[in-house]
Amino acid sequence: MQRKFCLILLYFIISLQFAIADEGMWIPLFLEKYNIEEMHKKGFKLSAKDIYDVNQASLKDAVMIFGGGCTGELISGKGLILTNYHCGYGSIQRHSSIEHDYLTDGFWAMSQTEELPNPGLTITFLKYLQDVTTRVSAVYTEDMPIAIRQQKIDSVSKIIEQEAIKKSDGKYTAKVESFFYGNQYILIVSQIFKDVRLVGAPPSAIGKFGGDTDNWVWPRHTGDFSIFRVYANKNNEPANYSPDNVPYKPKKFFPINISGVHENDFTMIFGYPGYTQEYIPSFLVDNIINLVNPLRINVRQEKLDIINQAMNQDKKIRIQYSAKQAGIANGWKKWIGQNQGLNRLNILKEKQNFEQKFQQWADNQNNNRYKNLLNDYKKISKDIRPYEKAYYFFIETVYYSDLWKIYKKTIKQLSKIDELSDPNKIDSIKTIIIKNSDNFFEDYNHNIDKKIFKTTMKLYFKNVDEKFLPNFFYIIQNKYNGSIDNFIDSVYETSIFTDQQRLTDFIKNYHNNNKKYKKTHKNVKYTKFDIANDLVTIIIDDFISEYNYDILPSYSNLSDKIDSLNHLYMQAQMKMQPDKIFYPDANFTLRVAYGKVKGFRPRDGLIYDYYTTLDGVIEKDNPNIYDYNVPKKLKELYKNKDFGRYADKQDGKIHTCFIGDNHTTGGNSGSPVINANGELIGVNFDRCWESTMSDIKFDPNYCRNIMLDIRYVLFIIDKYAGAGYLIDEMEIIE
Repeated sequence: MQRKFCLILLYFIISLQFAIADEGMWIPLFLEKYNIEEMHKKGFKLSAKDIYDVNQASLKDAVMIFGGGCTGELISGKGLILTNYHCGYGSIQRHSSIEHDYLTDGFWAMSQTEELPNPGLTITFLKYLQDVTTRVSAVYTEDMPIAIRQQKIDSVSKIIEQEAIKKSDGKYTAKVESFFYGNQYILIVSQIFKDVRLVGAPPSAIGKFGGDTDNWVWPRHTGDFSIFRVYANKNNEPANYSPDNVPYKPKKFFPINISGVHENDFTMIFGYPGYTQEYIPSFLVDNIINLVNPLRINVRQEKLDIINQAMNQDKKIRIQYSAKQAGIANGWKKWIGQNQGLNRLNILKEKQNFEQKFQQWADNQNNNRYKNLLNDYKKISKDIRPYEKAYYFFIETVYYSDLWKIYKKTIKQLSKIDELSDPNKIDSIKTIIIKNSDNFFEDYNHNIDKKIFKTTMKLYFKNVDEKFLPNFFYIIQNKYNGSIDNFIDSVYETSIFTDQQRLTDFIKNYHNNNKKYKKTHKNVKYTKFDIANDLVTIIIDDFISEYNYDILPSYSNLSDKIDSLNHLYMQAQMKMQPDKIFYPDANFTLRVAYGKVKGFRPRDGLIYDYYTTLDGVIEKDNPNIYDYNVPKKLKELYKNKDFGRYADKQDGKIHTCFIGDNHTTGGNSGSPVINANGELIGVNFDRCWESTMSDIKFDPNYCRNIMLDIRYVLFIIDKYAGAGYLIDEMEIIE
């Protein structure tokens, strides 16, 4: 009875923490109780049920997870999807070639028959949320060992998930997610669609205008959007790609308002923010600022130097490495800005000051675990540093390498052959492996990859503690006189995994010692034992062994202890500050963030306006720089002021982007920007560089999200691309 009372009290305390402010990423399930009144005060005109409702169509039915890490929204009754250009970038790049360079030239389907399928691309709609905190919390006690407690949580979560899937007759997926570091649990039930086709994308010089130079920067002039369409079977249900599928008919899609955006207008961001750490103590922040971020920045800088030089010299390489380069550069620049922002705000000092007050409060509580929290954090944050360093060097140098990707993908498929006896099935898998390797090598350059691997291996061996060095280090010392360059030259000259033809020949001649297969395929000569002596196999196996035995166990154990401390620290902060604004950290679940359109002063003497125009695009035009080479037709439209109905009604210009004080992070890319009436006015795509510290500390004076003006989107679709039929699908409000 006492335990139940404590759980109810704890949940009540947690519920009270949902307070009202522009800061925050709010769970739509609780808007009615905790946010809607304040949203109305700021100008919002709809109800909480208009945003999230299970029984009736609501805005949540028009929002989706796009792919594996972005947000998208429905903008027509025929399944038309709007998201960011950089979210669709991988799909656009995979359809591109020198003959059909959709990155440079753009792509526009002028009918549904011209839309391009994208195998592996999915979208996910939320069906409903259910608070299951009481049920999950009932299976554990706070004094249980971490591992046992997590086992019990995982076990009951799996039961809850299976019940939800069964209830949907297997049509939905289900996942119990943790919030507030395990102080709240919510069941998330979703539906996944697998037939998603590319409809349109502007040229890179619009969709990625400014490239790395402008990334994370304001003023911004990037037309960061792409258009897809989701298809379903004839019953409007998810289905694998088929020519017989038809455009999905949604319960809800966003009407589009082109009347214009003004400073202090209400804005709401509805999407899937990825990851924040707003409530961690100074010790963990110190590790991020002074260890993890500098490490990752340094490794990625070295990679970018090699890739950028090659991309600038060769058009084919530019196409091959465009998506890879963008992914590497995005984190690199973000972490630089994050460190600058956190240091500017002196976040360590701020957290240390809070921790002094926290310790005074904790000393007066009848809870020894609260009293010892900060000392425990201090010790563990120091203990984890060498493992954290080795972990992130492994991730940045090995796990993200092309060698790792092709090796793991090939070995996984070859292992299936080793279990078969049917010659036809073996040949079928071989065909799949060869096709996958061909796809891989389409976006691969032997010399660039060798340069990158040489550079990253030198960084690993120079910076990581000797006890974390893989065994092949001794091969380098003994056989190659300590020369990493000579060793890696041998790797790339001999390995089957670094050359398309060598890998293809190996697969064609691979067998599993099956007599029946060898009888019908007399020329086969390779087995899994030949792979064991390949230098890439030696490298990967040695790294995996080092990672699994010397790095990961200690890193995971200490990380689990930190998670347990975070759980307690979250509880304690809430109890200490019953009137403070609390919201759950982002965890790639559907959230609402709201605020207003606002400019800001990033530093002394500098004032940023809240919007940019096409004037700025033309001002930046530079035919000698790929990312600033404004397309000829766009310049003609600008010169002739041929803006149609998309020009701003006050100044007659095409507005490109605007900023506001909505709390966003990675994952919010592609999120709909919604006005007070629930209408689409823009697409979220970035944050200002001064804002990247908001994953750890949100400051309303500096934190601004960057949004694409919906009028620029429609202007490009209609006037630039001539795809007016897409505009006809939409509901436009002027």
